[in-house]
Amino acid sequence: MASSGYRITILSCGVLMIVSAFCIAPAMSAEKVLHSFQGGSDGSYPASTLIADNTGNLYGTTANGGGGTGCQGSYGCGTVFRLAPDGTESVLHAFAGGTDGAFPLGGLIPDNAGNYYGTTSQGGTTGCNRGGCGTVFKLAPDGTESVLYAFQGGSDGWYPVGGLVADSGGNLYGTTQFGGDTSCPLGVGGCGTVFQIAPDGKETVLHAFQGGSDGIAPSGALLMDKAGNLYGMTIQGGDGQGGPYGVVFKIAPGGGETILHSFGGSPDGSWPYGSLLLDDAGNLYGTTGQGGEYDRGTVFRVAQNGTETVLYAFGDGSYGKRPEAGLVADKAGNLYGTTFYGRGCKQGACGTVFKLAPDGTETVLYAFKGHGQPRGANPAAPLLLKNGLLYGTTTTGGINNDGVVFSVRK
Repeated sequence: MASSGYRITILSCGVLMIVSAFCIAPAMSAEKVLHSFQGGSDGSYPASTLIADNTGNLYGTTANGGGGTGCQGSYGCGTVFRLAPDGTESVLHAFAGGTDGAFPLGGLIPDNAGNYYGTTSQGGTTGCNRGGCGTVFKLAPDGTESVLYAFQGGSDGWYPVGGLVADSGGNLYGTTQFGGDTSCPLGVGGCGTVFQIAPDGKETVLHAFQGGSDGIAPSGALLMDKAGNLYGMTIQGGDGQGGPYGVVFKIAPGGGETILHSFGGSPDGSWPYGSLLLDDAGNLYGTTGQGGEYDRGTVFRVAQNGTETVLYAFGDGSYGKRPEAGLVADKAGNLYGTTFYGRGCKQGACGTVFKLAPDGTETVLYAFKGHGQPRGANPAAPLLLKNGLLYGTTTTGGINNDGVVFSVRK
């Protein structure tokens, strides 16, 4: 994705206070529900991004459901699922809690042998309030699950909520939201880690967040560039001018951390939940769940020298608010994402799929209809762009209010 098209900031669309009049294109696309989760053995609450294979099958995780009884207060500990092009869903693995993990919130990554890798936010051990501290797992083509690493809840970290990224040597990289440096002031045994899992299962903590200017509680999957640098964001921490509202960070292959940007609330954004997108010039693109001119979230760009540009600030909610996921881009430089809330519906603001053009114009491609509706509501995961269609998941809505898999034409 070329970066030159994003040199126009939100100010180029007109006076900032009337940005909604100049920077929004009121176009809508049709949505197709590919699968509506039932909340039982097929899963519930899909909060992860989707991936696709060469035959058009989609793969993802659900944080709940699966039919297991090993998770207290839940009707299942989550699933790994496959959705065929004809809409047939197959549960490849249902987590049972305990040693095999529970409640996956991140997506999957494949290898060339047909294996899939991911994380569960809990399970694996009996520590961390008896729910388990989380796992890194491998799922073989025949459905056999192997726990590659079970977090212990101390300096090694716990509660991995994001997906993984892999290098050419088969090492896996991810983050834990808690654990690490126990001197962190967060009060949960650490402010989070960036970790590596070697093919033999050995874990190495590349960085333990200190709870100050270097960030607190990383969220979302990491991004790796060609040189092996890792990029991510934390929800809190930093030393932004307006307060400690999260950071964009870079981890060198040797483990050294560089803070590229500290969010300050307004106008640059706060509470970035999702993952980052990298263009060919090294610019990073992402979203913040709050902050910006109207405190309803932003789409931003951060250059390698740390310069941040707000590309779009969400306004009154009619065109979306609180984006919780990362972005995808097409070859023309358009960005696509979701908002968790926005665009009024019968039972609350149910979220949108949006497009942001290089000139800063935002278009709502689809507005979700609401809870109890067959079309889904409250998307929390990045989109998958494939063959002119945007594929995604919603955490709620659908037939039984357990979420859906959908597609929207870009």
